[in-house]
Amino acid sequence: MNTKPPFQWSSAGRSHVGMVRAINEDACVALPELGLWAVADGMGGHEAGDVASRLIVETLQQTPPPTDWPSFLNSVRERLSEVNRQLREESAQRYQHRTIGSTVVVLAAYEGQCACLWVGDSRIYRLREGHLQQLTRDHSHVQELVDQGLIAPEEAHRHPLSNVITRAVGSADELCIDEVDHPLRVGDMFLLCSDGLNKTVSDEEIARLLAHSGHNCQEAVKAFIHLALMRDASDNVTTVVVNIDEGEEQDCELGATDEEIGSETQTNPIPPDWYLQ
Repeated sequence: MNTKPPFQWSSAGRSHVGMVRAINEDACVALPELGLWAVADGMGGHEAGDVASRLIVETLQQTPPPTDWPSFLNSVRERLSEVNRQLREESAQRYQHRTIGSTVVVLAAYEGQCACLWVGDSRIYRLREGHLQQLTRDHSHVQELVDQGLIAPEEAHRHPLSNVITRAVGSADELCIDEVDHPLRVGDMFLLCSDGLNKTVSDEEIARLLAHSGHNCQEAVKAFIHLALMRDASDNVTTVVVNIDEGEEQDCELGATDEEIGSETQTNPIPPDWYLQ
């Protein structure tokens, strides 16, 4: 009997401190053997943002292998809620109730479907047949202004309150997670990123670089980091790229220190004509 899964996925992830910050409060994880990827962005300006993002990643790594779709998603939700509880306790016990928080975006895939789960303004994009779609909706003050028609979407990243988020893991006793489900297709590419990327690289550039990568996740991640650093990224920059394909083996390229990223990006991975398209 043929037990080959309907899809396989390859993935790569990188996090860089950027050109200004002294501490990297971002974290990412890629677990293709589980069909689970995540990016977390510790809340800048608050206590221990790097602790919060790292705790999210470490807790998600404990997710058991999926046996069915509902239990898989429940496991992810439960782990995020557990992190929220731990951060609230840590805040009360060690930080005089100051917020210890982090955004998170999670991509979970099982058989022919995927789910995006998120809290905060880190994002998940999907490139399908050349069309880029943002699958998450920011939990942020500027997004609320856009929804009310008070500012245009293209003004959002320049707004003086663009860093103010309205939800985070660890910011309230009850964690509210948004979730959307989507069917998978061969050729889909997903980008998970912290706002340090999407505030530096436009949606049009994201689409172009994903398309130019030739479904090579490692090259796409390197190109995103390289472009953000070329533009003197003032925030931490983290990206995870996932490619959906048919086949039998899964592959993961994950984890590089900032020093490794620095050496990798000495050679420009961006195609020389990409910005002329």
